[in-house]
Amino acid sequence: MNRPDDLVRAVEAALFAAEAPISEAEISAHLGGAAVRDALEELAAHYEGRGVELVQRGKLWHFQTAPDLAHLLRREREESRRLSRAATEVLAIVAYHEPVSRAEIEAIRGVQTAKGTLDVLMEAGWVRIAGRREVPGRPVIYATTPDFLTHFGLESRRDLPGIDELRAAGLLDPVEDALAAAMEEPPDGESQAPLASGEESA
Repeated sequence: MNRPDDLVRAVEAALFAAEAPISEAEISAHLGGAAVRDALEELAAHYEGRGVELVQRGKLWHFQTAPDLAHLLRREREESRRLSRAATEVLAIVAYHEPVSRAEIEAIRGVQTAKGTLDVLMEAGWVRIAGRREVPGRPVIYATTPDFLTHFGLESRRDLPGIDELRAAGLLDPVEDALAAAMEEPPDGESQAPLASGEESA
């Protein structure tokens, strides 16, 4: 790896071999601690405008199909990822308010949320359990994943559409009312009443 192009080639190989988006630190570790930032930027420039692009989402790097060609390569399995209206609403709430509990999600939506809705989002790899809220009952809280950013072509949550406008309108304020309600719940507060007639399911 004495020549610069040797390092670039090694970084390229590491990216292709990775099963998931990979960080600069992880690539460096694979290559004996080499400084790889310049190589990553060189590769990104090399692939710019080609059918495959090297992109950075948050702290992770990966190759992806050029956005203008993605429609040519959609797989049938994407059909299984079509979300119900309820799941779409829950995903949006998690993305804008994370970390957020199920009770807080329900307070924002105004209806009960079936557990299966969150399960669908976690199975898709877009939502993860992020810990527990330190309030009575310690409800589970949820957040989005790097795969969520990758799938929707976002570098970070700051790139969510309309976030500045939503914040200016006060729609991204902390959900104090939901938190207050959560604090009043008994330890099993995450348990929900039976589904009401007409309630949306996953």
